[in-house]
Amino acid sequence: MSLFDTRTIFLLCGFMGGLMALVLYSLKRNYPPSIRGLGEWSTSLMLLFVAGVITALRGRIPDLVAISVSNLLFFGGLYWSYVGTQRFFGQAQRHAPWLAVMAVLTIAHFWLTFVQEMLLARLILVNLMGAVFMGAQALLIRRYPPMTVAKGMAMGSLAAATALQLFRVWLAASQNLDNNILGPSLQHQIYAAGFALSILLYSIGLILMATEMLRAELEMLATRDSLTNALTRRHWTTLFESEMERAKRTGRSVAVLALDLDHFKSVNDTYGHQAGDKVLVDFVAHINRYLRQNDRLGRFGGEEFILLLPETSREQARNVAERIRAGLDIASDKPSCTVSIGVTATHNGNESIDAVLARADAAMYRAKDGGRNRVETG
Repeated sequence: MSLFDTRTIFLLCGFMGGLMALVLYSLKRNYPPSIRGLGEWSTSLMLLFVAGVITALRGRIPDLVAISVSNLLFFGGLYWSYVGTQRFFGQAQRHAPWLAVMAVLTIAHFWLTFVQEMLLARLILVNLMGAVFMGAQALLIRRYPPMTVAKGMAMGSLAAATALQLFRVWLAASQNLDNNILGPSLQHQIYAAGFALSILLYSIGLILMATEMLRAELEMLATRDSLTNALTRRHWTTLFESEMERAKRTGRSVAVLALDLDHFKSVNDTYGHQAGDKVLVDFVAHINRYLRQNDRLGRFGGEEFILLLPETSREQARNVAERIRAGLDIASDKPSCTVSIGVTATHNGNESIDAVLARADAAMYRAKDGGRNRVETG
């Protein structure tokens, strides 16, 4: 004798989905709006919750509600979960094809239930399309590396639920499946329990995915300037310390460029701060065109930037500085600025970071005093 009957399992499945829907809705209200898809995920789980409760009431409420409406809510929940995952990854949504499929499914399901009753055909249709919806979402998650524990949990639970759906299709096609989904059959109980567990693990995976994205955004805020996306002074200094330690082991020099936009205050005074912000953003984009993968650009002040060039001599760094200065193209449009650059490199492995930065800064001020829009070395 089973501890739970199938009806109870469907109720538990529905209530777990409902609880997870509330958790995701709470996250939506408290997480930044840049983390998208939480509302759709919450709605999808709530639809699955209602579908599970209605399914458990089959035989006690009209079949139109217990069978047709519950399956429509089931499809709607799966589809809306797919939409939420698309939004989470920033993918454009195309609703028309999926909605057309759902309309055809609804009509076919109604026909096989109330017009030409074919219970096994209806069951095959429902489970096959459930497998399509969940399999498509699992593949969507797989398309966005890296594969973290959270993504693996969400994708794995979807794959397991897809396998359950396909297993039921095979049983129905081979005439080895009881038509009564709420009956005492062990097959139905295993399916219901497996699906309930898959929904629970899937929901946890979604919550962890959202948490991972929140952590990534917080790390970005802690290490990147919000306007220009250049490194913050604190994070840049940490990276410089690591490069200095590596330079001690390899014996290679590390170059540092101090960059300051000329007459930047006049841009803000004449054109406004929005125009000044655009100059800064364009300036950083211009510098990035000249950087290697391991080079690091930081923002130290309003219009002051610092550039770290690992394994680079002072002469090589001066060439980079000259290319940056000469190629600065924002001066062709108003508002415009030129740049003064101070260049230095480590002399030995025992120098302090402050000493290197002081030399680069002094060279930059010599460039300012020498007429601006020039490069000086120190």
